[in-house]
Amino acid sequence: MQENSILDRINKPQDLKALSKEELTNLCEEVRDEIVNIVSKTGGHLGAGLGVIELTIALHYVFNAPDDKIIWDVGHQAYPHKLITERKKLMHTIRQKDGLSGFTKRAESIYDPFGAGHSSTSISAALGFAVANNLKQGKHKSIAVIGDGAMSAGMAYEAINNAGHVAHKNLIIILNDNDMSIDRPTGALSNYLAKLISSDGYLTIKNFAKDILDKLPEMLKNSVVIAKQRAKEVVTDSISGNNLFEHLGLNYIGPVDGHNLSDLIQILDNINNIEHDKPFLIHVVTKKGYGYKPAENSKDKYHGVVKFDIKTGEQNKKASKDSYTKVFAKQLIESAKKDDKILAITAAMPSGTGLDLFAKEFPHRCFDVGIAEQHAVTFAAGLACDGYKPYVAIYSTFLQRAYDQIIHDVAVQNLPVRFAIDRAGLVGADGATHAGSFDISYLINLPNFIVSAPSDEQELKNIIYTSTYYNNGPFAFRYPRGEVSGLTLKKAQKVEIGKANIIAEGNKILFLSLGTKLDVIKKVAKRLKQNKNLTTTIIDMRFAKPLDEDVLLARIPNHDIIVTIEDGAMGGFAAQINNFIFANNLQHQKQVKNFKLPDFFQDQASPEEMYKQAKLDDDSIYQSLAKIL
Repeated sequence: MQENSILDRINKPQDLKALSKEELTNLCEEVRDEIVNIVSKTGGHLGAGLGVIELTIALHYVFNAPDDKIIWDVGHQAYPHKLITERKKLMHTIRQKDGLSGFTKRAESIYDPFGAGHSSTSISAALGFAVANNLKQGKHKSIAVIGDGAMSAGMAYEAINNAGHVAHKNLIIILNDNDMSIDRPTGALSNYLAKLISSDGYLTIKNFAKDILDKLPEMLKNSVVIAKQRAKEVVTDSISGNNLFEHLGLNYIGPVDGHNLSDLIQILDNINNIEHDKPFLIHVVTKKGYGYKPAENSKDKYHGVVKFDIKTGEQNKKASKDSYTKVFAKQLIESAKKDDKILAITAAMPSGTGLDLFAKEFPHRCFDVGIAEQHAVTFAAGLACDGYKPYVAIYSTFLQRAYDQIIHDVAVQNLPVRFAIDRAGLVGADGATHAGSFDISYLINLPNFIVSAPSDEQELKNIIYTSTYYNNGPFAFRYPRGEVSGLTLKKAQKVEIGKANIIAEGNKILFLSLGTKLDVIKKVAKRLKQNKNLTTTIIDMRFAKPLDEDVLLARIPNHDIIVTIEDGAMGGFAAQINNFIFANNLQHQKQVKNFKLPDFFQDQASPEEMYKQAKLDDDSIYQSLAKIL
């Protein structure tokens, strides 16, 4: 930050109100430069925040946060918001251990009225605030800023439908239309918004007051005279108001140029000061990555980046091994070449799930349904009913959003939908909202489900290959974010469903491992051998459901200490093993130690730091076992 800059004078939103319009415009550029500078050093979400800087300044200039509630849908848009809401000096800590969250977070600031890491929640939450404010006979506004693809989710329309019915006057919805999600948008809604934008150009100040007059009841029109007096400067005509959003009970205004600060301020100010009986939806058009050329020219508009060089935009991506995501994509492509019934489905994450690679090979067999996880699962169920083999590739944290569909539409009907669950376990800088902590727990209790967690990339290949031949019900397999272990991969082999893999035979301690924490157990076993002269039994269980009961029955009685390890929450693999031990009366003179994720939400840090906090690192496990030996 430059000395004596305008930004240096801004510590809280109220400070904006003392600035001239010229200073506000200059402030936008300073905020843009500051965010680029910060994220170049920390990594994080960049493009979405760059696109809403003018909108952020306009919102905080016109409204009075925190009394007026500004709710950012998908908090990664909120870096500019954080910068001007008393967190400027902490921005260099964003997404770091003990630092600021990369998303909005209620515990972090009074200016974050609602936390959000997943999309499409803002309108529902804002309506809740608006109704609560009305019940208290308050006059504060409730503003939802939804965008970055979030309008493709059904929840947004459930909220709009309710808002139009409640007809709440204190609710304002800002549709930040940047024609982007993490990847390019898909679907009819995207096309509809594009037509709105292209039909007659941007709404301007001249036509704004007339547009509002046409939307208000007769008894309220007199109050708009002031707004009409303020309306100045011709650019183009506004769009006719007869559109989808108005049919849903909202006053639609737009589209508005989201980078024209002056117009944004006047339009927001007019709406703030006009009495109206229905919620407003303001269609604001922005460009993701706006103002920073490397982001503007990038395919993903620098949605999420690692540290980078500001001048060139070149990211500090070191040469690395393949990721588990890429191993999944490559094996699915290999299988699909031999089986034309294999299809792939993603919910707005083709590049994140590796299905962009699949789509290049099979463009007519890959479906991006937008941010619509519920639909993705039931869509897959329909395909499975007709003999196809759909693979639903979704991050663990996002699959949570489709739990009813998993139960009702897949499990109850015992349909062979394959679930490729990416980002299983802790994911680091994205923190609690994106951690893949619960999928084992919420899937193993479902009848008919196969639940697998491969221990390495070769096992992942084998499990994918196996799943293509399994048609007796749903099949889920989970794998982590990040690099693989570096094995020389062999051709995929079919494995027996529910069959464990015995890694080592020993005595005293029986290690039962699920997933990629097998390497941690091997390190612990090595230390026990060196320091305690103990040989241990290590079993890669492969499957959380069904369990390899034969292996368990043969080995549990011969060991004094039974140890389970998983990178999932309580109620998962450990619960399965504990239940098995008691059901088979194997608990006599046994000590059972379960190593799993803790019963609290972990804040962002590096994955290594988070696993250490969770006591799932090799030293923590070794020390725990050493105490009871």
